[in-house]
Amino acid sequence: MTNRLIVLVMAFIVEVMMGACTPPMPTVTPITTSTSTSPSFGHVYLIVMENNNYDEIVGNADVPYINSLIAKYGLATNYQAVAHPSEPNYLALFSGSTQGVTDDGLYNLDRQNLADQLEAHDKTWQVVAQNVPLDCFTGATASDGEDGTGTYARKHEPAISFTGISTSPARCSHITNFAHFDPAAADFIFIVPNLCNAMHDCSTATGDAFLQSFVPTILNSSAWQQNGVLFIVWDEDEGSSSSNRVAALVIANKVRPGFQSAVAHNHYSLLRTIEDVWGLGCLNQTCDANNLGEFFH
Repeated sequence: MTNRLIVLVMAFIVEVMMGACTPPMPTVTPITTSTSTSPSFGHVYLIVMENNNYDEIVGNADVPYINSLIAKYGLATNYQAVAHPSEPNYLALFSGSTQGVTDDGLYNLDRQNLADQLEAHDKTWQVVAQNVPLDCFTGATASDGEDGTGTYARKHEPAISFTGISTSPARCSHITNFAHFDPAAADFIFIVPNLCNAMHDCSTATGDAFLQSFVPTILNSSAWQQNGVLFIVWDEDEGSSSSNRVAALVIANKVRPGFQSAVAHNHYSLLRTIEDVWGLGCLNQTCDANNLGEFFH
């Protein structure tokens, strides 16, 4: 064997040995961190209360039950409603837009909404409005009923304002009253107390007592305990504040006890959170909104 061939063979052997001793390049898995993500929940509940600003709720001795929930779960401290008066806020929570509505009138809107999104993704929904008559009632108000005394107001129940729901007996049958409330009845449940229990016509203490009697029905249910989240939010402040700052409670086992977030949020953020929970996409103003994902990290 010539000297040149010997040198080439030795060089080849050294190269092979070095390759065998050199560890392979590691596989890099990108890690993305963002407050815009939300966990998946089995059930989502939303209770909308009425016409109280942040300071009238948080720390108010007249509402001890609400403040006990704040201490145990989560509170958004920089949360704003999006309009005055009530109805545009409810439309925003249900469709991602006030739909150009600036009053509490009767509207029949041919627009997409959260119910459409949920159904398109094989999710179920229900609106539970206290004292609402059944069978697709479209009147402005109704009093008393099978679920007790009190007054229902259509301006606080957004689903019936969308013609895709109001003209379909099958779809508007998802709007029911408190006599038929079941925490496991649907994936998403929008809960509307009557004018007194929502704090619209009655005191904050009355609304607090209502929540103390009603909320445990949700929190003691297996539907919430296994993997559920409850949001309690006020539609707007009393109407005299330009900031329109209201309290928003985030109640879930995944929320660190007493957690408070100063991130700026509004009703579009809350709807975006629900959309992100199930990957529903976005509607209107929610497409540019953040969500409340920081509560679940």
